[in-house]
Amino acid sequence: MSETSDLPGTPLTYADAGVSIAAGNALVRMIAPLARATARRGADAELGGFGGFFDLKAAGYIDPLLVAANDGVGTKLKLAIATGKHDTVGIDLVAMCVNDLLVQGAEPLFFLDYFASAKLDTGVAHAVVAGIADGCRLAGCALIGGETAEMPGMYAPGDYDLAGFSVGAVERGQQLTGNKVAPGDVLLGLASSGAHSNGYSLIRKLVERSGTRLDRPAPFDIDHLLGDILLEPTRIYVKSLLPHLRAGGIHALAHITGGGLLENVPRILPAGCYATIDAGAWPLPPLFGWLQAQGRIEPGELARTFNCGIGMVLAVAADHVAELSLALREAGEVVHIIGLIDTGERGCTVYGADEIWSARGAWAATHRA
Repeated sequence: MSETSDLPGTPLTYADAGVSIAAGNALVRMIAPLARATARRGADAELGGFGGFFDLKAAGYIDPLLVAANDGVGTKLKLAIATGKHDTVGIDLVAMCVNDLLVQGAEPLFFLDYFASAKLDTGVAHAVVAGIADGCRLAGCALIGGETAEMPGMYAPGDYDLAGFSVGAVERGQQLTGNKVAPGDVLLGLASSGAHSNGYSLIRKLVERSGTRLDRPAPFDIDHLLGDILLEPTRIYVKSLLPHLRAGGIHALAHITGGGLLENVPRILPAGCYATIDAGAWPLPPLFGWLQAQGRIEPGELARTFNCGIGMVLAVAADHVAELSLALREAGEVVHIIGLIDTGERGCTVYGADEIWSARGAWAATHRA
């Protein structure tokens, strides 16, 4: 803003207040090809209107229920800003929404984003939206619109925030509500791709405590920078799981987000069912072992804070475990048998033997839904 524009009586423009309409229009032109690349049946993925259309009939649905989800990336964005690496948090944004649709049995259909900053940096915004488009392609959904907001005084220079909104559909009667889960079901865990997008306020504090720089090799993996490991995008499970949801082979799904295994698994249980999870059934990824050591985190706290290497949990009939596990591995998933459904008051226990998750003696953590 010029000094003369601050004088009383001087005509002002939106640009004098710190908002560039021209930059916003330029960004729309830049990202339009990214959106077109996500087109699918039911959506032409053209940007520029006041809203986006989706044709459910063209997408092949007969009697669909719509399912909606919205989410953000949280303080993982602070690491993207600190490292200058903005091309993966858009995948996180999509993943957090579409994985939540998936656990209700729904196919993600379309996605909209919200990008806000003090001053629009078109290079940063383009990188973020390119990641969003990548996430949409991975999920098979169309990027049909969004909003870019410049809000001087609301954000610190260089900071930005993201929010995402997605809608999916499931044919009536095929939705997952947890009512199929029964004692005797087996819990399968699908491997995560790191910490996904939860627990980053604690992660950032632990990194600060350790004194390790984001642009240096990770103490637990000298072949990769710590910042790159922490920015590994959230895994999107849609394409591997959707065919099995439609075939009816999965009783319930739990997306392991904030609250970890301990608090998310009970959300899929009906009354009279209790989940037990053996923490020794899969290797704790080195990232979580390192974080645990920096904060002297007890195993039970680890189980309620991070995904601990399991990004999605499936409840499956025992006689279907072998077949489904093989099919998911062939689809690229890493699959572990991690627990069982028992009879009991609705809740979950995660337990481990001596030395599992660096414990001094056998341990157990419980959460009642």
